[in-house]
Amino acid sequence: MTELYPAVTVLLLLNIVVGMVRILRGPTAADRMLAAEMFATSAVVIVLLMAFVTGNLALIDVALIFALLAALASVTFVSRAWSAMTGGGSGAECGDDEPGGRS
Repeated sequence: MTELYPAVTVLLLLNIVVGMVRILRGPTAADRMLAAEMFATSAVVIVLLMAFVTGNLALIDVALIFALLAALASVTFVSRAWSAMTGGGSGAECGDDEPGGRS
């Protein structure tokens, strides 16, 4: 089973390269965000593979943090895209315009 790990790692690195091309060339912001999610997922799997190959279980925590940051980036992107589509703008409904919280 361990002889499969290098092949999987090479495929994941190829996946990251393709994702980087899509991030640089993506025609829309949504395409770029999907490519970034693919990039993040591949990075999480590579870190998990490193954890199992090296026996360093602390890398599992690192992979979990990467996954949480990727999920947070997706939620932030959707939130900003949704407010831009509905005309919300820069988040004025959250009280970001003035220090006192009143718009």
